[in-house]
Amino acid sequence: MNSIQLAQSFGQEMWLDYIRRGLLTSRELKKLVDLGITGLTANPTILEKAILGSTDYDEDLLRLAQIDKKPDEIYEILAVEDVRASADLFRPVFDRTNGEWGYACLEINPLLAYGTERTIEEARRLFVVLDRPNVMVKVPATPEGIPAIRRLTGEGINVNVTLIFSLAMYEQVMEAYITGMEDLINSGREPGKVASVASFFLSRIDTAVDSILGARILGGERGLNVLMGKAAVTSAKLAYRAFKNTFHGERFAALKAKGARVQRPLWASTGTKNPQYSDVKYVEPLIGHDTVNTLPLATIYAFLDHGRAEDTIELDVDEAKQDLKALEDAGISLEEVTDKLLSDGVKAFSDSFENLMARISDKKAQLTGRKRVYPGTNIRVYTLDENNAGASKRHSKIDQ
Repeated sequence: MNSIQLAQSFGQEMWLDYIRRGLLTSRELKKLVDLGITGLTANPTILEKAILGSTDYDEDLLRLAQIDKKPDEIYEILAVEDVRASADLFRPVFDRTNGEWGYACLEINPLLAYGTERTIEEARRLFVVLDRPNVMVKVPATPEGIPAIRRLTGEGINVNVTLIFSLAMYEQVMEAYITGMEDLINSGREPGKVASVASFFLSRIDTAVDSILGARILGGERGLNVLMGKAAVTSAKLAYRAFKNTFHGERFAALKAKGARVQRPLWASTGTKNPQYSDVKYVEPLIGHDTVNTLPLATIYAFLDHGRAEDTIELDVDEAKQDLKALEDAGISLEEVTDKLLSDGVKAFSDSFENLMARISDKKAQLTGRKRVYPGTNIRVYTLDENNAGASKRHSKIDQ
């Protein structure tokens, strides 16, 4: 077995934190599935890079532009097609595991992150549009998102709760899921068909805390070096302990007896940003039963090349508690850090979404524009609608 398959033997799923049309058409995603990848996540930043940073979507962009689709409609059509195709690729895994593994996830419009009712409406709509049993809609863990998670779970919608940074927010996410599952069962629906994950973002925590520590070290404070790079893995290990306490407790046992699934913790933002740290820093120490790790391509290949797969998630938990206390004793307010990370994360996704809409609008205008004559030349540039609507690139022609 390779390291990904060995991690599976300890109960951990590994997903790809990336999507692009070329992964599907080139069969590279199929090769990753063969290596053991069993799911996929996508967010506005990933899709912005995929759609604007490649030519994979140009023919579809032209086709949709010519029938006068709006930028948000174009984006959704492209994203939904990719996520559906990915879900179909993971469907054998989903069927083989009776719905435990094998999901593809798509984020709702991040501009709705601070509106409960609008989040619920959009998640409902997107779940129907995706039209696959093995998809999840991604809902940010904002204060407004928490009641939405309960409502959506209670309606039988698969939710990937994203942008979790703090243990306090994670407790609220678990409570929202369990209460939603109780609502679902009380309404007479079948709980065994609903799945959820809670995505705890990691490397961003270390980046933020290390920045504070680094500034204080440069200022002459001593004894802080040992805390560098500790915050994220510490948080994850303590989050897993909270997961076990919650989902192995009496309250959830009653739901489990009726078929409810646990809401698995998912380790996200696992690409190492600090080159001084191991490129598998957020993988090797966090392997364990009922967990998911979603990895960028580079981290997948690094883990396959030199990563060690062992049942590690519950190792050194006492040390993790000490590290957290040491950070607090050093005056590092993780609550302040994680509150800012949440607002920054929502803003980053919103900015990516808005930029993507603007750039799609620009590209739509370019692709469907009429012929233009440049002053002082006899060169006319023809766009695709004047020459060959099925072609994949523009070309110019010298007037005779």
